Amino acid sequence: MIPVTLGDSDPDLTIPLRTREITLSIRLFAVEDVRTARRWLRGLDKTFPIDSTIFFPVGKHSDPSGLSEFLDRVAEGANAGVMSEAGMPGLADPGNIVASEAHRRGIRVIPLSGPSSVMLAIVASGLNGQSFAFHGYLPVDAPGRSKALKELERLSSGGQTQIFMETPFRNGKMVEEILSVCQPSTRLCIAADITLASEEIRTMSIAEWRRQVPVLDKRPAVFLIQAIGNRQ
Repeated sequence: MIPVTLGDSDPDLTIPLRTREITLSIRLFAVEDVRTARRWLRGLDKTFPIDSTIFFPVGKHSDPSGLSEFLDRVAEGANAGVMSEAGMPGLADPGNIVASEAHRRGIRVIPLSGPSSVMLAIVASGLNGQSFAFHGYLPVDAPGRSKALKELERLSSGGQTQIFMETPFRNGKMVEEILSVCQPSTRLCIAADITLASEEIRTMSIAEWRRQVPVLDKRPAVFLIQAIGNRQ
């Protein structure tokens, strides 16, 4: 399970040398996006042999049976990598489909160290890191999103930090909904552009955020909420 950077940043800053060395030694990959994967590998090493490397695309609706050829090659002795478009594969990413099928076949799954926006956000948020839940992407429709936010705020009243994401171009709507639905005392952390030069991670009450509504400008962001009555 191979991590990549969380954006256009220097791999030296967030990807360990050993992880990069292992990545460049592999010639068989299951990837979320083939073009992104090719660009990433060439970015690590301009001489990387792209033409002699095999890529299997894996999407969130991929049928595990479609991974047979990929996993057959692994079973025959080939080392293989699983890559997301950003961060760690398997977190808000279809890489878990590959890992699950590998476990079913008795193939060893090895996670390599690298950046995870979810983990980095909880660490920097100041919210409860002893108990938290990651919900991925919330419903796109306004009623569904509103209902989900109310439920997450309710869950957070038990002291558990609730973490979720949104597609960058919908961040504005998400912020609008959070500030409208959540109670003034609820704590909200917005972690934007994690690991990038423009990184901004701030935790304030909903009431404070309402006085200075953030403009995320399509920046990748992670959202975390926790009811203040049960702050860590």
